[in-house]
Amino acid sequence: MAPDSARARPDDEPADPVGDAVRRLDDPDFPALTMSQAAALLGVQAAFLRSLDGSGVLQPHRSPGGHRRYSRHQLLLAARLRGLLDDGHTLASAEVILGLQDELAESRATTQRLRATVDRLRADQEDPASG
Repeated sequence: MAPDSARARPDDEPADPVGDAVRRLDDPDFPALTMSQAAALLGVQAAFLRSLDGSGVLQPHRSPGGHRRYSRHQLLLAARLRGLLDDGHTLASAEVILGLQDELAESRATTQRLRATVDRLRADQEDPASG
């Protein structure tokens, strides 16, 4: 799906740059936060975020001037990593744990969708007039 700013507008409808900017803030992948803002929200030092970038675990967007910009999605990942590191895990093991947690969540969601499909198919089979 094209971003809001790329959507075609009728010629008589003026662009809404403020509305477009606000909608971008709702995008969890929009890099809206500076390093200092991200660090403050997470309660960490900027050095922690730099270390995640340096290790390749977290790759923030770079502004035209080269400054790091973080999205909500990246902050969530950094917070999850911080929690595992605080629990005594190494960065390498924390990455593996996060990967496994994400795989498990995806598998659970897939299982739920498949169960719903099976339930619907069973209901259709029991009541063929409803399908």
